[in-house]
Amino acid sequence: MTDLVAKTSIDQRLAAITRPAIEGMGYELVRLRLMGGNTPTLQIMAEKPDGGIEVDDLAEITTAVGAVLDVEDPITDNYTLEVSSPGIDRPLTRLKDFATWNGSVAKIETEELIDGRKRFKGVLQGTEGDEVLIEIEDQGEPVTIGLTFDLLADAKLVLTDELITETLRQRKNAGEIDETKFDVIEEETAPLGGDIQADNGSEED
Repeated sequence: MTDLVAKTSIDQRLAAITRPAIEGMGYELVRLRLMGGNTPTLQIMAEKPDGGIEVDDLAEITTAVGAVLDVEDPITDNYTLEVSSPGIDRPLTRLKDFATWNGSVAKIETEELIDGRKRFKGVLQGTEGDEVLIEIEDQGEPVTIGLTFDLLADAKLVLTDELITETLRQRKNAGEIDETKFDVIEEETAPLGGDIQADNGSEED
């Protein structure tokens, strides 16, 4: 396993088909999941290389990915394509994500037991080689441990006030937020998690 972007074999196949189109437009694929149901939903999370993404970008990706899937036709049933931003309490799917979000609180789950446990929650301390460093509490004392990235099953940021503030600051610095509306946006974003999405609202024939 090289990342957590796509885990199942069908997800990996779909990622191989859609990633070139997404990267060719200057974006990065963060996560891809084909969710079951009466009408399956193909969920794609994407962002710009330096983070963040706009609704217009998501609409552009939706159109391009939809066209590629129409040609390749890897999903035999009718399905819905849903393209969204990773959100504030985002999944961490690539080794570089753990370095980018150094200092943030995260939840990590491993494929197998490590010291008798599979779930870890603490403050990210970056990476070292192929290991993710996270500071956890052990018998009331902070201790930093290293988890081999290939052993991770799932990981995501925990929504905290500090994370919301930092994310809004980054967006403001990138010119994505009008400072005169900053307080309003912060108030609206806090309870929502901050993700945006573009749904093509159509099903494949």
